[in-house]
Amino acid sequence: MLTNVGSIDRVFRLILGLILLGMPFVSGLALFGSTAATVTFMVGGLIMVATSAMKFCPLYRIFGIKTCRM
Repeated sequence: MLTNVGSIDRVFRLILGLILLGMPFVSGLALFGSTAATVTFMVGGLIMVATSAMKFCPLYRIFGIKTCRM
């Protein structure tokens, strides 16, 4: 697997992923009374954290985007 996610992009994805993972539990918003909203935020957060850890984004590959210096 080729690396296509750069350092700044990885940090941004990690922070956003952690925020998405934590929001259903600490925000207290009425939106998260719905199971669908909670699951959507959890899946989105997991995807962000996983792409940050793997340094690879499948959508970047499809669209030919590369944010790393290689």
